[in-house]
Amino acid sequence: MASREEITVCEDEVRSRYSHLEKMTDLVAVWEVALSDGVHKIEFEHGTTSGKRVVYVDGKEEIRKEWMFKLVGKETFTVGAAKTKAAINIDAVGGFAYEYTLEINGKSLKKYMENRSKTTNTWILSLGGTDYRVVLEKDTMDVWCNGQKMETAGEFVEDGTETHFSVGDHSCCIKAVSSGKRKEGIIHTLIVDDREIPEAVE
Repeated sequence: MASREEITVCEDEVRSRYSHLEKMTDLVAVWEVALSDGVHKIEFEHGTTSGKRVVYVDGKEEIRKEWMFKLVGKETFTVGAAKTKAAINIDAVGGFAYEYTLEINGKSLKKYMENRSKTTNTWILSLGGTDYRVVLEKDTMDVWCNGQKMETAGEFVEDGTETHFSVGDHSCCIKAVSSGKRKEGIIHTLIVDDREIPEAVE
């Protein structure tokens, strides 16, 4: 017959082997949020019996509350290098069902992304076998590449402006030219090593 000590060791082994699975059993929502510094994954665990709430951003635990008597409410936190404000709303939708909605900067994720597509341009490109995600924030003219804010130099040219920066040993330039149409406004084009890169839709 196995001693009590051996049984405990066995139980501990099993527990540690499955602890990461056990941890995710209350996972109720996963969102992907495209910000200037990259695409961030937000995961939310909600224990509807214990009221437990856990928020993970890019796999890192941001909030953990073990016992909550109120099962509905809001959890607020920040995402990304610019510490963008985020909130998860927990609402009861009858019985023991709950609805989880993510807000970014006070807007629903859908509204935030629609607005973002108007205020930023994103390009995805591959250089020397490495993938790059370049984002231009039109209001500030800040350029981000793979999560880093780039050092840029702007200059006025005959038909608009050019914002120059480098990615590795590649020279990059974002040209801003008026479309000549009021509704379209300014057209931004990314040129890398004299090659135009098509804009990505996120």
